Amino acid sequence: MEIQLEPPGAVSLKREFIGRFEGLILSGKLAIGQRLLPEREIASQLGVSRPVVHEGLLELAARGLVTIRSRHGAIVSDYRTQGSVTMLASLLAYQQGELDPSLVAGLIDMRLLFETETTRCAAINRTDKQLVQLNLLIEREKAVPEADVAEVTSLDFQFHHLVALASGNPVYAMLMKSFEPAYTNLSSRFFAVPGMATGVVEGHETLVGLIEQRDAQGAVIVMRSLLEQGADVLLGLQHAANAGRRTNGKG
Repeated sequence: MEIQLEPPGAVSLKREFIGRFEGLILSGKLAIGQRLLPEREIASQLGVSRPVVHEGLLELAARGLVTIRSRHGAIVSDYRTQGSVTMLASLLAYQQGELDPSLVAGLIDMRLLFETETTRCAAINRTDKQLVQLNLLIEREKAVPEADVAEVTSLDFQFHHLVALASGNPVYAMLMKSFEPAYTNLSSRFFAVPGMATGVVEGHETLVGLIEQRDAQGAVIVMRSLLEQGADVLLGLQHAANAGRRTNGKG
């Protein structure tokens, strides 16, 4: 069977188009219900062909981000009610910048629900080998300078992923791994605040001690405290950024 392949340039342009509009929608810069410009005008502004725009909009529609209506063009979908697993995959893979505040809050709430459960299961089901791995990871966290935000963020994700693995539920681990891009996008902002990394590592030590003792209730309390602290800092940073943008806009 003959397979038709798109030239690399066309594929690259389409991906760039999708990424740009996905970012505009997920950040809230394009509002729900907002009608996009006609394909011809978008193509002209971006300096790409109309087929690139058309194929890109079809992909965005498949992800639940836009709705294409005959003779009315493309409209930003209400992904809160129309979003599917495909839309969720786009959200979890998003790591390019700001997210709409409601999506940030939603991701934080999901982490609270999900990771308190993986922690509870880890305290019950962890193996001795996983306990050793968790302690080794904490030693690596202690050795990294706070200023190395990228490495601190990476090790923090590895810790949470290992807790999910220790839960004994492989689906939990896969879900956690799928969350990595959005997780690191948000966590890197948290760890950029001086002093945050030290407190988190201390929390990780306490958590692993409770997991070692198979104290599920205590481990859940510590994990919830860590996640709530992160949520408070992240939401505070976002509120400050939004206030700054409004001030600059007035100026």
